[in-house]
Amino acid sequence: MLALEHRACSFFLQCRSSARCSYPRSYPINRTVQRRAFADAVESPLAKDVERRKPYYVTSPIFYVNSAPHVGHLYTLVLTDILKRWAQLCGDEKATLLTGTDEHGMKIQKAAQKANTDVKLFCDYHAEQFKTLCNAANISYDRFIRTTDADHRAAVEHVWNELNHAGYIYEANHEGWYCVSDETFYPETQVHRILDPSTGDTKIVSIETGKDVEWTSETNYHFKLSAFRDSLLEYYGRDPTAIIPKQRMAFVMKEIESGLTDLSISRPSSRLSWGIRVPGDGSQTIYVWLDALINYLTMTGYPSKSTKDQDWIWPPNCQVIGKDIIRFHTIYWPAFLMALGLPVTRKFLTHAHWTMNNEKMSKSAGNGVNPFLAMDRYGVDTIRFYMAYNGGIVDDAMYENSRVAETYKHVLRDGLGNLLQRVFKSKQFNVRESVRIVAGDEDFSELLTQEKLDESDQDLQTLHENIKTFGRQLTAVRARTEKAMNEPNPRTTAHHIVELIRNTNKYFHNSALWRRIDATNPKELRLAHYGVYLTTESIRIIAILLQPFMPEKMKAALDTMEVAESKRTFEHAQLRADFTYGCLPPEPEPDKKKRKSGDQLFPVLLSDH
Repeated sequence: MLALEHRACSFFLQCRSSARCSYPRSYPINRTVQRRAFADAVESPLAKDVERRKPYYVTSPIFYVNSAPHVGHLYTLVLTDILKRWAQLCGDEKATLLTGTDEHGMKIQKAAQKANTDVKLFCDYHAEQFKTLCNAANISYDRFIRTTDADHRAAVEHVWNELNHAGYIYEANHEGWYCVSDETFYPETQVHRILDPSTGDTKIVSIETGKDVEWTSETNYHFKLSAFRDSLLEYYGRDPTAIIPKQRMAFVMKEIESGLTDLSISRPSSRLSWGIRVPGDGSQTIYVWLDALINYLTMTGYPSKSTKDQDWIWPPNCQVIGKDIIRFHTIYWPAFLMALGLPVTRKFLTHAHWTMNNEKMSKSAGNGVNPFLAMDRYGVDTIRFYMAYNGGIVDDAMYENSRVAETYKHVLRDGLGNLLQRVFKSKQFNVRESVRIVAGDEDFSELLTQEKLDESDQDLQTLHENIKTFGRQLTAVRARTEKAMNEPNPRTTAHHIVELIRNTNKYFHNSALWRRIDATNPKELRLAHYGVYLTTESIRIIAILLQPFMPEKMKAALDTMEVAESKRTFEHAQLRADFTYGCLPPEPEPDKKKRKSGDQLFPVLLSDH
C-alpha cells in the first residue's frame, strides 16, 4: 500500500457519534503520555544521537502487491540502498535497510477475487516478484518484511491497544465517496461525474486520480489526528530540512497549518475481510495505512524492544518515499509515533515519479517499464547509476532507453571507463612510480598552493596553473558529496562526481602528461609526475565515492587500481590518503582484433554495434 499510485489529498469527512458501541468507547486522552510524546517529538535530533549512538536505519516504502513491479519501484529501492551503503562507506558497519510488501486492503482482496485465486497465494506470488527485484538489483536489505508476517500482526495489535488506552481512538459514523483503488474516502468537492466512453454511461470518479468512487456510509473507528496539529508544526519548525525537498516541506506545513481532521482507521469487516481485525471487535478491520506504516517499527523488534534498549535502532535516520504518499508518512505517521510516545523519523526523502510518454508510470495504467529487462539490457550497475543520476527528486523524470544508452556511453564508458584505461593501462607512464615519487615529496601541498613557479618557461607556468586548478577541484569533491548526502540527495551527489569525471578528462587531455613523463628538464618531470598522481587520485576518489551507486563496477575499478580493501572508505576519498596503490606494469599490446569487450570496465553495448 505504501506505493499506491496516487498523490494523497485531504479526505476526511465530519464525524458524528454513533449509537452502536460493540467496542468500548475511547478513554480520555492520557495527558502524561501526550506531554511525553510531544516533548520527545520536538527534542533536538542531534542531542538524541549524541546521547545514544545507534546504527543508521533507512527504509523504503513497502510495495503494494496488486501487480508486478516497474522501474519506479526500482528507483525507490536504489535511492534507499545508496543511503545505506553510504552510511557503511562512512564507517557504520551496522547500517540497516528495510523493504518489503504491503499485502492487506480492499484492492488486494478484489484483485485476488478477480484472479479467482486465494488471497494469500496471490500475495505470495507478487511479494516474491518484489523480493526477486531486490536481489537482482543488488539491494542490500536486512529484512524483506511482509504485512502478513506474524510479528507484524502482533505489533499492529499492540499499537492499536496503546493508542486506544492513551485515549486517541473513538467510534463515529463515516460517510462519503469511497474509492477502492485509492483505499480512500473523498468529500464531495473532490469527486465529479464523467461519461465513460467505453459504456456510454455516466459515473462518479475522483478528480485527483480518475478512479471510480461509490457512496459509503459506515460506522468505524477514528484516530484523533487533530490533536497533533501544534506538535507537528513545532517539530517541523525546529528542523525545516526534515522533509526533502523544500517544496514538499512547504506543502506539508501548509496542510498542517490549515487544520487536521480526525482519521478513519478501520473498515467494516463485512466489506473488508482481508486485513488485521480490530482487537476486541471482530466486526472491524484495521485501516490498511495504519497497519502498513507500523512495519517500520516491526523491523526493530517493537514492542519487545523500546527506547530503554541501548541497541534499539529506532528512529529511522531516513525514510525514502514517493511524492504520492507524502501525507501518510509526514503527517499521519509522525502523529501515530507521538501518540505512542516514540521518537519521530529524522528525515523524509520524497522523490518525484518516472514518466513514460509524459504520463506517470503506474501498475494500473500498465505503462511501467519492466526493471528486469532494463537490467538485463544495460547491466545492474548501469541502471542503478542512471536512475540515481537522472531520476527526479523535485520534478518528474522521463524514462527513455536512448537516455540510458547516452548516459552509459558518455558518462560511464567514454568518461570514467576510458579514463581508467588511459591512465592505469598507459604505456607512457607507470602509476605506481608517480605515486611513490609524490609520497616522498614533502613539498606537495606547497606545489598546489604557491602563486608562481620560479620558472621562466611559459609552458611550465601553464602546466603548473592547471595542476593548481585541478587540485582545488579534486580537494573540494569530498566535502561537496558529503553535504549532498547529509541532506540527503543522491542525485546531487552523483552530479558532483560526474562533474569531477569530466574535469579529470579535460585536465588529463589538456596537460598531455603522456608526452612529458620522459622530460629531461627535472622541473617538468616533477610536474609531470604530480600531474599523473593527481589524475590517478581523482580516479581512485571517484571510484570510492561511486561504490554505493555501482558496487560491483567500482569494486572492479578499485581492484584494477590495486587499492587495498581496507582503504576504500570515505576517509580515504581525499588527496594523499593512500600511497599504497598502483597497477601492475602494462601488459603487452593486445591484438585489437582479439580484444574482448569484457576486458573493459564499461564495454560497448551490443546495441551499439
